[in-house]
Amino acid sequence: METFLIKTIQLLLSLSILVIFHEFGHFIFARMFKVRVEKFYLFFDPWFSLFKFKPKNSYTEYGIGWLPFGGYVKISGMIDESMDREQMSQPPKPWEFRSKPAWQRLLIMVAGVVFNFILAVFIYSMIIYTWGTSYIPFKNAYAGMEYCESAKNIGFQNGDIPLSADGVDLNYMSSETLQKIVDAKEVKVLRDNDTVTIEIPKNFMLRLIDKEELFALYRIPSVVFEASPNTGAARAGLQKGDHIESIDGEKASSLNEMHKILESKPNTSVSVVYSRGSEVKTTE
Repeated sequence: METFLIKTIQLLLSLSILVIFHEFGHFIFARMFKVRVEKFYLFFDPWFSLFKFKPKNSYTEYGIGWLPFGGYVKISGMIDESMDREQMSQPPKPWEFRSKPAWQRLLIMVAGVVFNFILAVFIYSMIIYTWGTSYIPFKNAYAGMEYCESAKNIGFQNGDIPLSADGVDLNYMSSETLQKIVDAKEVKVLRDNDTVTIEIPKNFMLRLIDKEELFALYRIPSVVFEASPNTGAARAGLQKGDHIESIDGEKASSLNEMHKILESKPNTSVSVVYSRGSEVKTTE
């Protein structure tokens, strides 16, 4: 029940922000063109309102209605959500919407949508500013990359770090980087402190597409984050920071390699070689 209440409040709050910003667009443009705004309401107020306030020497009444289905601004000389037709039977007044030029009336009407668009741009800009796009530069990927079979067939090896494609530096893995690699004649990679040149065939991209392969992934070292209580890893004495080197004699330097080995050995004991600092140990 508490969760439902919190979610309901969050929904109403988010809708309130959208409604207020939308109606503020109508309000500010109406005031710019000296059109009176009689009401500025969050939510609708048939029969009564939860709150209302009219500042001294102001034509506008501000309030909160009880029906949470939107909101409105009541603009003089305009039939809106208030459905007030009485004033329309009177001669137009200078401060009314209907007495203004067509271009001003148009701007007042579309201002709400324009302000919603501005709000959307602001929200997404803040999201990008706060979280943005994170990536790992190749120079920081000390474990290198893990390559698909098609890439291995033309000379790439797990652990290779891409350096350049036809002389153009490669910074991090992305669709643009892949495009540079498949379009290049040769790619240079760092392998065990040596620079190795790999020739790229013209149909390399077609091979990847045909086999539906992902060219490469960052190679994640198989380092223990936590040995959960009452598991084989905990009973074997593995601790946070231990680096798995091999399992039953098979190299398991990356997380992917380790998973593949363990998947092939369900419900069995395995011999694990791991390093802890400068020490190399073995455990079951």
